[in-house]
Amino acid sequence: MKRFLWFLLLPSLLWAQYERPGSAGGQFLVIDVSPRAAAMAGAYLSVTNGAEAVYYNPAAIVYIPNLALSATHTQWFAGINSEFVSAVINMDGIGSFGLIFTGLMTDEMQVRTPLQPDGTGETFYSAYYRFGIAYGRKLTNHVSFGGTINYIYGSLYKDFNASAVSADISVLYITDFHGFRFGMKIEHFGSEMKFINEAYPLPTNFQFGLSFKALEAEKFTVLVSGRAIKPNVGKPLGSLGLELKVFDHIFVRGGYQINSDVQTFSLGAGLEWQVLNQNFAFDYSYSDYSLLGGTHRFGLSFMIN
Repeated sequence: MKRFLWFLLLPSLLWAQYERPGSAGGQFLVIDVSPRAAAMAGAYLSVTNGAEAVYYNPAAIVYIPNLALSATHTQWFAGINSEFVSAVINMDGIGSFGLIFTGLMTDEMQVRTPLQPDGTGETFYSAYYRFGIAYGRKLTNHVSFGGTINYIYGSLYKDFNASAVSADISVLYITDFHGFRFGMKIEHFGSEMKFINEAYPLPTNFQFGLSFKALEAEKFTVLVSGRAIKPNVGKPLGSLGLELKVFDHIFVRGGYQINSDVQTFSLGAGLEWQVLNQNFAFDYSYSDYSLLGGTHRFGLSFMIN
């Protein structure tokens, strides 16, 4: 187990001295896909407990009882939209398996040239896609591990395409003390994306996070979370998140980004209800990006207990 933890810590030591902002490709991979996670400023590594765990921490999918599904729509900037779908199934005695799809698509754009700056009459779209399969398994009653293998494809225009293969690996430690949870992850570790003659590394990073229930009462619970992240091309980042649960059905969330040049605060809310033995949830979040404006996320999730 100690060797496994050292393996997770190694990338942060290797990348600690380098900052190369803007030199990585596939930046859509680091955009939050869950409204709940985004509302908590991304401090979600140790918190995640639904099908979106395939994205945030595949080690957490082992705690999904049977089947879980999640879908999110994100309104990004400049008419760009992001879509996310994930599914998890728990197979007793074998482990938990998950599927993930993430897509970032532009609006329709006109082809312009120096001779025809007003447009040639042709139009095109640009898009990035990620397809992945995850596996998670318990090591002990309190520790689990998980991993995801991903195929990434990007299309800028006609023959300007690139692809890559990446892997994520993570661990999650859960205790009975005030719901304390601790997680670590290496994500987007893989090949480069090459457009024509230029190759760009993926936004690989090492991160760890923790969370605990700061206050527990009969009708409400306050969850506090934090995350630290070291990208391979930039400075260390951090985030803090807060979630208030009222009557087990209503959620109010907030978060703040630390050491970020653009991202600041985030807010959100959620509603969860149960029908027979099935849980349904709707979540919304707003994230502020200073001068760039804000982004909105809407998500639906489903779980069979």
